[in-house]
Amino acid sequence: MATRREQPRDLTTPTIAVVVVTYNSAAVLPGLLDSLDDGLRGVRWHLTIADNNSADDSVAIAVAAVPGCHIEQTGRNAGYAAAFNAAVRSAPAYDAVLILNPDVRLRPGSVATLMSRLGDGVGITVPRIVGEDGQVALSLRREPSVPRAFGEAVLGQRAGRFPALGETVVDPSAYLSDGSADWATGAVMLMSRACLDACGPWDERFFLYSEETEFALRARDRGFRTDLVADAEAVHIGGESRVSPALWSLLTVNKVRLYRMRHSGAATALFWSATFLREASRAALGHPRSKQAIAALVRPSRLPFPPK
Repeated sequence: MATRREQPRDLTTPTIAVVVVTYNSAAVLPGLLDSLDDGLRGVRWHLTIADNNSADDSVAIAVAAVPGCHIEQTGRNAGYAAAFNAAVRSAPAYDAVLILNPDVRLRPGSVATLMSRLGDGVGITVPRIVGEDGQVALSLRREPSVPRAFGEAVLGQRAGRFPALGETVVDPSAYLSDGSADWATGAVMLMSRACLDACGPWDERFFLYSEETEFALRARDRGFRTDLVADAEAVHIGGESRVSPALWSLLTVNKVRLYRMRHSGAATALFWSATFLREASRAALGHPRSKQAIAALVRPSRLPFPPK
């Protein structure tokens, strides 16, 4: 592989700290590792596996596939943000940090393209993400708001056709050219050193879900944009469709938690009501994920996350 931690840093070529958070990821990790050399062509990089106490062969697979990678053991299922922060703290010198889900596969040259667009107010770049079927994933998002929460409760994802009423950017043309978004899903995200230094670590109060939202909004507050780079592409073989009812509940509750952090109690009550309406309407149609999400919204303390 192209990465060796003992290599001296080449000041003329950007260095990327690649972070992969694993938790029993052995089934999907090999495909990601196989894509790194081509995906990171044109940049120097070092890999840190932040392992959340996997019981499978995730660590052994990484060590065999990428000799010289660093394994940062959290010692527990610490969550995504905490594992990411531990990996960044342990990383050698870098110009940017790339976080990757284990079920991502990078297209050749994609990271160098992402890296080339950082700077001039851009602190985060993300690629166009496609699924295994080649369909473009709707990965761009607008800032959560009460009107958007109610819009999605009534219209579902179709509300995204109207920027004031939907959080998800559903216009296909938005994914064909470069552009800015309030935030983007965090399966593949490149962050500049300047952005990370200005914003600080990811918020570990989020065990999973909304941590990338919070960071991107915090970065925007500090003058750093999140940009889609349409010429860079990655495949994501997981996605929202595979989220279990328990994880969907966590995702739903964390949306409300994040909104509460940035808004008044009265506004949060409206946002909670809109979120509840969305899940209740789907529960009435028999969706088990929404039935569990309703219970979690009413009593979030009963969520099984973080694990005890």
